[in-house]
Amino acid sequence: MMNSLEEMGKKAVMAKYRLQVLTAEEKNQALLQAAQGLQADREAILAANGLDMQAGRENGMHAGLLDRLKLDESRINGMAEGLRQVAELPDPTGRVLDSRERPNGLRLKKVSVPLGVIGIIYESRPNVTADAFALCFKAGNGVILKGGSDAIRSNMAIAASIRGSLEKAGVPKEALQLIEATDRETATAFMKCKDYIDVLIPRGSAGLIRAAVENSTIPIIETGTGNCHIYIDESADLEEAVRIVINAKTQRIGVCNACESLVIHEKAAGDFLPALQKGLEQVHMVEIRGDAQVCRILPDAVSATESDYGREYLDYMLSAVTVGSTEEAIAHINRYSTHHSDAILTRDPEMAEKFTREVDSACVYVNASTRFTDGFEFGFGAEIGISTQKLHARGPMGLSELTTYKYIIEGNGQIR
Repeated sequence: MMNSLEEMGKKAVMAKYRLQVLTAEEKNQALLQAAQGLQADREAILAANGLDMQAGRENGMHAGLLDRLKLDESRINGMAEGLRQVAELPDPTGRVLDSRERPNGLRLKKVSVPLGVIGIIYESRPNVTADAFALCFKAGNGVILKGGSDAIRSNMAIAASIRGSLEKAGVPKEALQLIEATDRETATAFMKCKDYIDVLIPRGSAGLIRAAVENSTIPIIETGTGNCHIYIDESADLEEAVRIVINAKTQRIGVCNACESLVIHEKAAGDFLPALQKGLEQVHMVEIRGDAQVCRILPDAVSATESDYGREYLDYMLSAVTVGSTEEAIAHINRYSTHHSDAILTRDPEMAEKFTREVDSACVYVNASTRFTDGFEFGFGAEIGISTQKLHARGPMGLSELTTYKYIIEGNGQIR
């Protein structure tokens, strides 16, 4: 398999030099062609996805993961719309980020350029195939994708559609390559293709990200798991808080920006928790795992263990802890959070300001659901992932996060 990976790497390197000189119009036309192609090929894509879904159910795949895996006509249309929206975004390359002239007359320009070849390893979500291609391509990068075995047929169908569209648009189809082998050995070998891949982005479970960090010789941008917290301050509007928590927890359970942990001021807990339980019962039963005070207020709650406070459930489960102050809430969140998305619900501007200043997460919300941590919702178009690290990107990664820069220096005969 290593020889095959090397061949893919060589093709990607050759393609990247052609991609980096494409005009914005050429890239946009290819993206529009790919969007049209996805919709034209929807029957083949849905048939492939149906086989993946059947295999998932036979293998006992969890409901949250099945939801990630599932495609329907609406989701295919959504993928196509994502490509169209990326086409409408400004080209992130060729921008002059800074300029200056030195005393000796040298003129320096700092200009945005593509990263080069991007490798992406991901799990279960076939829409990532289209999203990742669109953003990498618009930023002038080649991309090699390694999806999981759960979605391999879906990924192959989507990749085949896009590659066919690229050929029609007169663009190298090697701008997108998909590794079809699904074994772990291939994934580990892919993580070591430093001669061909400029950056690796793992997108998936904590285990996948840990494996990439431990095995990769390629620089990594981590897209972390989402143990997202919502803190209900004593001054919160409780009716609004119930509505926000229900949305953040139940709209989609299998996504990284779903709420997994509640932190509740002890003065609000007695009114808020029964109201939340009543609201959840009208939508979907959620098992609440709480501390002693939570369990006293909610007899049906399960006593939480230490591990519950740090878990990304991806299920109809929610940890809950009570605190006596905003300081305690911030300390709890900074200890157990994966630094993805955390929120405060409050009517106190001072508490909101303190929370946003002191919570060390990529996205910090005031009086809103964590479900908005998403490139589409942020206006970036489709996202490549949510980075929870601090170098070189943080939060939803859009086009600008898929570029780097170089310096262009113009002189008139200067020597040193």
